[in-house]
Amino acid sequence: MSMNIRNFSAVSFLVLFVFVGAGTLHAQYKEPDKANMVDIKKAEQGPRTIDVSHYPKKIQAIYNDYFTQECIQCHPLSLPINSEYALPAEWEGYIKRMMYKSGSNISTGDAKRITEFLIYDSSVRKKAIMDEKLRKIADFLIYDSSVRKKALLNDKLSKEAPEVRMEQEAKIKEVHDKYDH
Repeated sequence: MSMNIRNFSAVSFLVLFVFVGAGTLHAQYKEPDKANMVDIKKAEQGPRTIDVSHYPKKIQAIYNDYFTQECIQCHPLSLPINSEYALPAEWEGYIKRMMYKSGSNISTGDAKRITEFLIYDSSVRKKAIMDEKLRKIADFLIYDSSVRKKALLNDKLSKEAPEVRMEQEAKIKEVHDKYDH
């Protein structure tokens, strides 16, 4: 009898674990909201390739061997090509999310190469967007219902903004230094 109770407890725990785990996983990868769907649809309708012929050979190789091969496994290439992402931190977060999606085969090394390609490409092809985002870092506001909290967050951001901007610019420079020869 005690064996049946133990088996029942183990099965109950397993079922609970599966349902809670599935709920957590579903919450983590929930469907985009309507505003994001408009951006996604717009991006998907844009160009599906990038002319990288004027990029350094190593960047061209990353585009051809990694970006076009890995990213197409889950979504059209037009999605990252035409997205509003431009800053290194945006691409790092985007690629990290892609790495952990179900069915993704992006290794850590491939993720680093793809991220470097996207940073390089953004600094060339999306330079105006990147420059505007870098300029706006200092003007960034966090909206909050509490005026006092908003003031404290804005004060903190205004102190950290130059460091964040320098960090982003340093990452862009690092990628160019690595590939521009």
